Amino acid sequence: MDAPILADQHHPAKHWHQLDDGRLQCDICPRDCKLHEGQRGACFVRGMADGQMVLTTYGRSSGFCIDPIEKKPLNHFFPGSSVFSFGTAGCNLACKFCQNWDISKSRDMDRVMDRATPQAIARSATAHGSKSVAFTYNDPVVFFEYALDSADACHEQGLKTVAVTAGYIHAAPRREFYAKMDAANIDLKGFTDEFYVKLTGAHLQPVLDTLVYVHHDTDCWLEITTLLIPGFNDSDAELAALTKWVMQELGPDVPLHFSAFHPDWKMRDVPPTPPATLTRARRIALDAGLHHVYTGNVHDIGGGTTFCASCHTPLIVRDWYQINEYILTEIGACPKCGNALAGHFGRFEKQFGRQRIPVAVAGR
Repeated sequence: MDAPILADQHHPAKHWHQLDDGRLQCDICPRDCKLHEGQRGACFVRGMADGQMVLTTYGRSSGFCIDPIEKKPLNHFFPGSSVFSFGTAGCNLACKFCQNWDISKSRDMDRVMDRATPQAIARSATAHGSKSVAFTYNDPVVFFEYALDSADACHEQGLKTVAVTAGYIHAAPRREFYAKMDAANIDLKGFTDEFYVKLTGAHLQPVLDTLVYVHHDTDCWLEITTLLIPGFNDSDAELAALTKWVMQELGPDVPLHFSAFHPDWKMRDVPPTPPATLTRARRIALDAGLHHVYTGNVHDIGGGTTFCASCHTPLIVRDWYQINEYILTEIGACPKCGNALAGHFGRFEKQFGRQRIPVAVAGR
C-alpha cells in the first residue's frame, strides 16, 4: 500500500496530464504511471496529491559527497577534478542488479534526511572547490524539478552540471533536462529488449533514443556505461551488436565504459564479472572502431588509460580512479601529434584523488 503523501512533500511536479476518469498520468518517463488521489508512481517519489502531480523528495537528499569525476564515470570531462554529488530516493527502473538499491529502491523516507535548497547545494559545492555538481546515486529523472532548479543555481555559481542516469525519459522532459546538463553518463544496461524487460522492468528503445538525442541535438558531453553481468549481457554477439550500434549511431569518439558487476540486490547468486570479460568486451569495442573504451570497477591500467585516437600515445594513465600520468595539453590535445581529444578539458595541476568525502550542507 502506498505511503501517504504528507503536506510538506507537496512540491509541484511538471509533465503530467489528467485522464478522463480523473486520474493523473505522469509524463516524465515511458512508464506512464496513471494515479488516483494519494497514489505514488513506480518511482515512489512522484504522486498525486490534492488533484495535482507532486514530487515528494524536493530538497531532501540521501547524502552529499565529494567524488572524483572519474567515479561517475566521466573520463573526458575535466579529468582529475572533483564533483559534488548527491541524490534523493526512488527510481523509475526496477533493476534486479541495482548497485545502489538501498537508495534507489528505498520506500523509507527516513533515509532521505539531509535537506538542502538548490542554492545551498551550489554554495557548498563552490566552497569545497568542486568544478561540477552531479545528480547521481539514484536517477535524477525522478527528481526532475529538484535537479533542474539545482542546475540553475549551479550555473549561476559558475559550476558545471552532470547527470548520471539510465536515460529512461520521454521526449519533452528530455529536451528540458539535457538543456541544463553539461555532461552525462548514461547507462546502456544491455542491448536486447528482453534484457531490459526481464531485469529492469523497462524497454531498450527509449534509452537508445535518449543517447542519440543527447549526442546529436545537445551540447551535453556524453559517456556511456554498460555493467556486464555474467550470463546475461556479456556474450560476444550482444557486445558486438552494442558496439556496432554505438559506432554507427554515435560515432567513434563517445567514450564507452564496461564496468564489473558484483552480486547485489536480487542477483546475489550471480558471480562477479571476471576481469577477462571486461578485457574481452573492450577488445570487441575497439575492433568495432571505437576510440575510447574503458574498464571499470577493477584495477586495469590499460583499460583505464586514455589514448590519443591518432598516434595512440597514452595521454592520461589511470589505475581505477587514480591518475598516474597526465600529458594532455591544456586545450585537450596530444602533445606528440597535436590531435584534439574529444571531451572537455582545462589546466591540469593536480588531481582530486580516488577518495570519497562525505560532506554536510547547510539547508538554506
